[in-house]
Amino acid sequence: EQALHIDPDALDRILTALKRIEVDAVASHDMRLSAMTAADVFSMPGVTAPARPDEDTGPLAKALLSDLAELLSAFNAMRGGEGKALAGMITGQLDQIAALVGTAKVAADARRETTAQNLRDNLARVLENSHSTDPDRVAQELAMIATKADVTEELDRMCAHVVAARALLAADGPVGRKLDFLAQEFMREANTLCSKAQSNDLTRIGLDLKAVIDQMREQVQNLE
Repeated sequence: EQALHIDPDALDRILTALKRIEVDAVASHDMRLSAMTAADVFSMPGVTAPARPDEDTGPLAKALLSDLAELLSAFNAMRGGEGKALAGMITGQLDQIAALVGTAKVAADARRETTAQNLRDNLARVLENSHSTDPDRVAQELAMIATKADVTEELDRMCAHVVAARALLAADGPVGRKLDFLAQEFMREANTLCSKAQSNDLTRIGLDLKAVIDQMREQVQNLE
């Protein structure tokens, strides 16, 4: 609602520059430029200002800053409360992951003898139906299959990731990116567990792990 203030110094500089451009255009290039209107000059940056330079902005600054300390305190308290709630949720999800990993270890141990017996049965069938097959070679191949089906390393790494995530939550400073990276590593191990499962129980546990890890990663996105 206030009248705009025209800066005479800025206006003089702009008009002088425009005059020079017109003269140079004719003298150097024999080019006549179209005349500018007052509205064209008025719209140029610096010609006008919303308020006079001598206007006292102290009362406005005082009004804006009067509640700033209280506002910042409330803002920090809100962030602290939100961070505490997020930490609680992520800690609970880490507890679920740790419990599922423990269950997966039990299922993997229970599967071990069944897997070994299946391999022995397969080896016996192969040897019965082929007289030219090298038994040692077949045994080596089956041993490699058994090694590839072993999920011990994946479960051990997930345990290590749980420890690392808990340490990050207890640390000072921003940890969101590190936890996001760790969540990706959690998911990588869970995917490998599912691909190696060869067991309904292990597959179910792997899918449960993936669901919890995905939920945790969604919460981690809200951390600084």
